[in-house]
Amino acid sequence: MELRFYDDPDEFLTVAGEHLAEQPVLSTVMAGVAARIMEQRAAGVPWPEAVPCWFAAVVDRGAVVATAMRTATFGDYPAYLMPMPDDAAVLLACTLIDRDEPVLGANGSLPAVEVFCEEMARATGRQVEVERHTRLFELGRLKEPAKVSGRLRPARLDEQDVVSGWYAAFMDAADEQAGRPPGSSAHEAPPPEELRRRIEAEQIFVWDVDGTPVHLTAHTEPAFGVSRVGPVYTPHEHRGHGYASRAVYEVSRRLVDGGLRACLFTDQANPTSNKIYEALGYERVVDMANLQVR
Repeated sequence: MELRFYDDPDEFLTVAGEHLAEQPVLSTVMAGVAARIMEQRAAGVPWPEAVPCWFAAVVDRGAVVATAMRTATFGDYPAYLMPMPDDAAVLLACTLIDRDEPVLGANGSLPAVEVFCEEMARATGRQVEVERHTRLFELGRLKEPAKVSGRLRPARLDEQDVVSGWYAAFMDAADEQAGRPPGSSAHEAPPPEELRRRIEAEQIFVWDVDGTPVHLTAHTEPAFGVSRVGPVYTPHEHRGHGYASRAVYEVSRRLVDGGLRACLFTDQANPTSNKIYEALGYERVVDMANLQVR
């Protein structure tokens, strides 16, 4: 078993793309991040100097059997792990320790993140803590919710400040709804140029009631025929009117009508969002976790 690291996402996808494409819903985050970094580099956007950026492939007898990456720009820059054999997760952790790169957390597939973080904790004399349990859903048969006042439309460039504020408020609201202190979960905030690009690409939508945006639902650039819905955010003063259900339905329908598969992540501790998405026809794929080494 051999572990290979790549600084170039294009080179990584050349090696591991076929492996990722075998499970395109599971690989939605990794494939999407790799494509986004490639696009940023092509546009001359520099990667933050202090932030690690690598992809890794575990090769066994000439075939890629597992992948990981470290591209998070938040918190302690956790790794992201796809499903992998236990010995591959141990190999990754030990290799990082040997090259003096302790990674104090990992997000992604269970049990890989547990094995990785336990090995990292053993090597650094720390303990593993659970930040969040998440769940990946894929859309099955889309089910229409009740109609509500207003309409879905793409966000406009002159609404970028509103969109940016709602992105920032999204994780605080998710923490609160899951019973955690607002702001306790580390998360990535898209830079202004990234938000602008996504608005121009019509990947961010608002629910508009009489000319006023009251809700935001976005989706990612497709990778291997899959697009991920999120974030989904409604300000406090506009909740309880069914805007989230209707907006996610409309965005999901656009993706499906475009020939794409739709997926999304939920926080397992948030019963509201899980109930909404399952009612729309989203089906559970796999449970994941965000773990920290403290």
